[in-house]
Amino acid sequence: MAKLIKPTMKFKQQLREAIDFLFTRGPASSADYTRLILHCAQSNDFNQAKRLQSHMELQLFQPTDSFIHNQLLHIYAKCGKLSDAQQLFDKMPKRDIYSWNALLSAYAKVGSVEDLNAVFDQMPQRDSVSYNTLVACFASNRLSSKALNFFVRMQEDGFQPTQYSYVNALQACSQLLNLRIGKQVHGRVVVGEFEKNTFVWNAVTDLYAKCGDIDRARWLFDGMIKKNLVSWNLMMSGYVKMGNPDECIHLFNKMQLSGLKPDQVTVSNVLNAYFQSGRVDDARNMFSKIAKKDEICWTTMIVGYAQNRREDSALMLFSDMLRENVRPDSHTFSSVVSSCAKLASLYHGQVIHGKIILIGVDSNVLVSSALVDMYCKCGVPLDARLIFETMPIRNVIPWNSMILGYAQNGQAQEALALYERMLQENFKPDNISFVGVLSACINADMVKEGHKYFNSISEHGMTPTLDHYACMITLLGRSDNIDKAMDLIKAMPHKPDYQIWSALLSVCSKGDKETAELAANYLFQLDPHNAGPYIMLSNLYAACGRWKDVAVVRSLMKNNNAKKFAAYSWVEDGNEVHRFVSDDQNHPEMERIYTELNRLVIKLQQIGYNPDTGIVLHNVGEEEKLRSISHHSEKLALAFSLTLKPNGVSPIRIMKNIRICDDCHVFLKLASIVIARPIIIRDSSRFHHFFGGKCSCKDHW
Repeated sequence: MAKLIKPTMKFKQQLREAIDFLFTRGPASSADYTRLILHCAQSNDFNQAKRLQSHMELQLFQPTDSFIHNQLLHIYAKCGKLSDAQQLFDKMPKRDIYSWNALLSAYAKVGSVEDLNAVFDQMPQRDSVSYNTLVACFASNRLSSKALNFFVRMQEDGFQPTQYSYVNALQACSQLLNLRIGKQVHGRVVVGEFEKNTFVWNAVTDLYAKCGDIDRARWLFDGMIKKNLVSWNLMMSGYVKMGNPDECIHLFNKMQLSGLKPDQVTVSNVLNAYFQSGRVDDARNMFSKIAKKDEICWTTMIVGYAQNRREDSALMLFSDMLRENVRPDSHTFSSVVSSCAKLASLYHGQVIHGKIILIGVDSNVLVSSALVDMYCKCGVPLDARLIFETMPIRNVIPWNSMILGYAQNGQAQEALALYERMLQENFKPDNISFVGVLSACINADMVKEGHKYFNSISEHGMTPTLDHYACMITLLGRSDNIDKAMDLIKAMPHKPDYQIWSALLSVCSKGDKETAELAANYLFQLDPHNAGPYIMLSNLYAACGRWKDVAVVRSLMKNNNAKKFAAYSWVEDGNEVHRFVSDDQNHPEMERIYTELNRLVIKLQQIGYNPDTGIVLHNVGEEEKLRSISHHSEKLALAFSLTLKPNGVSPIRIMKNIRICDDCHVFLKLASIVIARPIIIRDSSRFHHFFGGKCSCKDHW
């Protein structure tokens, strides 16, 4: 028999020519067929193997044993050609254990677990390879309990586990996070003297890391005599998952000293560690030095930017990824769409949605759920609902996104109706579902319904969380039931945290001053550097003309180094973002903007607009108050949008980083009449859809 050569392109060409020659020559010997089928196996060439089978059948060749047919079966199995494997198997005059194992491998390759089980049951005899095929297939398809059952059955039938048996069984334990059974498998590994097998020991180490016993994993890792790159990667991944990025980075430095070169998995782990520890620039520097970046590296960077509130950078990097012709996967798209949602960037979201459709991942649950959330957070719940309704498969995430989206966009009835439909379709609500439902009740001032849904949390086998209590405190406080809100806080099984006292203070801002002072004092203790509570209490005093108390609060704020962040609004114009602060003078079109704003103010005054200078919480003259309130950032953003498209009909979209003030709310309601266009504002808590002199929040926000 001729010596096998390396399967290069030239080798594959020679193989094809040899089989071409076979068809011109006619019958061939068993040795010829054997030599050629081994070359097909070596080059994993399904097409030539299929041609070789056709030639044998054409010449009515029947091998004296099953070797040639078994080789064909293994090629078909390896290439995932289940139908060809089954047809050949059915024709075989002689079958042995290798034939059955090859057929098992074909079913395992395509993940046909039910048929795989049926074939296994039909086998006249089995060996350890048969069992390993089933254990591996079940483990890789996350049927972990089945994998472990066959691992046990294998030993009961008298077969000793191999290294592959142990690795797949340990993988199944890791998937189940079942350290108890995993320790039993670990014990068998030691008894079977596999502790020096790096392949198996990596799986043991990974088991402990994934089950949360990172110290034991590290002890096992340190005791390994022969560590390979997989060993280091698994350990670093364990530290990242346990939220210990510094140890991951330390281990990476140690690995480099050992002489091993990092691969893409290593890089992904270290990038994740840098992002976890907030070292964004270090991540970027490492990323820039990678010669060949795969989709995992790009996605890790995009996700890391998004997690560190660098959504703009995530979008820019996504553009770079496309320019480099790297194909994004579902995780990439879901992350970049989520960045658009956080920025409320409808323009970029729609562009990316187009690419999602083009690439064909729009039916992916992860991507579709992100799109639903994005359109809701960009103030377009109608488009979100269209995607939601066309999803082939849904889990609780898109239901929650849609319910929350309706609540934030002032469509409380739609939110509650969708929640009821969710129950009818037998989806189990989770904590986020109830946050969405209670938020809808808050925005529609539905106290009775809020109590009903709050009480139903326990009926679904859950305990109300602090988020749910914060919603109820807000709902009660806004309906002038501050005493009931306080009673609820006292009856809580949880210790009130920052969000509870913050919710209480927010609903006291126009009423109960004693309760407001109580809530504010707790907030000052919990986070003395957060400027929010100082400003809320100061504003409450200012609204009552208690200027001495205002001075005391501002002095306390200064002493505690609590810095107020600037309020601003922004609008999108195609690919550009225009940002404004109150009384802005920096925009290049400022003269046109103020001209347009003054023109609009005059028109609004003609239909009853009267600036509410009472909301200016500074002890200054009336003229200064009037100028201050007239140049709020959202008014400038609106004027700018009107200069871009003075005769437009599509909605004007404005984003603001804090709550919209009372005067701007009135101003925008009246402006929606004068310009005859919808105005959509997303502030720090919700959406306001202005049209025809009304707002979706029904003046309750």
